[in-house]
Amino acid sequence: MDVLQIQKDLIGMQDYMKNFARTLTKDEADAEDLMQDTTLRVLNNYDKFVDNVNFKGWVLKIMRNIFINNYHKLVRTQGIIDPNVDAYNVPLLSEGGENTPEGSMDIKEITQAIASLQPSLKEPFSMFVSGYKYNEIAETLGIPLGTVKSRIFFARQELQRKLRDMR
Repeated sequence: MDVLQIQKDLIGMQDYMKNFARTLTKDEADAEDLMQDTTLRVLNNYDKFVDNVNFKGWVLKIMRNIFINNYHKLVRTQGIIDPNVDAYNVPLLSEGGENTPEGSMDIKEITQAIASLQPSLKEPFSMFVSGYKYNEIAETLGIPLGTVKSRIFFARQELQRKLRDMR
């Protein structure tokens, strides 16, 4: 899809975008800002649109993600700091982690569990965990998109079964 077609389609769905933005933000001015941010993001990333994907769904998903990201930023910036707490002598909780013996054991078990997956499941799952998108995995491995999603789903199920003992 070219830029002109994307622009036409965006103009055609302004009402949908406006209504969806209002339902997310509950504020007219914030809805306008969200619409503008979404429009800019869509136009800047039009080359990432896959032709066989629902355009309206793609745009509204972008809008939803922008809204969620903005919400998380707002929550982080509004963290409450108690001025009566001595920040230099805050007791630290030790609940394990990567740098503890328990944490490194967990990571070893997870790594072993992933390594023990069937190659047909391990390869797409490892690529997904590394940050590849479903369509990139399908293209790289030369398999259909649905097959990639299924294999990642089955890999997750198998890993959950194997790692159940860790809880």
